[in-house]
Amino acid sequence: MLTFISRSRLVWAMLGLALLPQHASAAGALAVGKCGAYGQAYDFPHEQGAVAAARKQCKGDCTLVTMRRACAAISLDLNNPCGAYGYAVAPRISSAQNNAMRKCYENGGKDCIIRAWTCDAKG
Repeated sequence: MLTFISRSRLVWAMLGLALLPQHASAAGALAVGKCGAYGQAYDFPHEQGAVAAARKQCKGDCTLVTMRRACAAISLDLNNPCGAYGYAVAPRISSAQNNAMRKCYENGGKDCIIRAWTCDAKG
């Protein structure tokens, strides 16, 4: 049987959990398609919502990557947008952009640029 003090602590503990920031479990997604197509979503409460929102924005057959408290970037060849491209997810935007650029060049790009980037939950 719970005493008054135990019940009081339980109520305060439950109240504390309810007041946690909602973005603590935020999720994001990046959809990457051909010819520069992309979709992005960030700070969604659940991964499924982020994936659906990113997929809706991307035209054609798109690859989806998810992120949680991270950043994502897409790069493509400026002179051939339907050619080489790269994408990456990393804890920091600078790392995501650098890795996306590197992958674009590794895939045959000659003049790669960042097409889009996004971060979720203050990633």
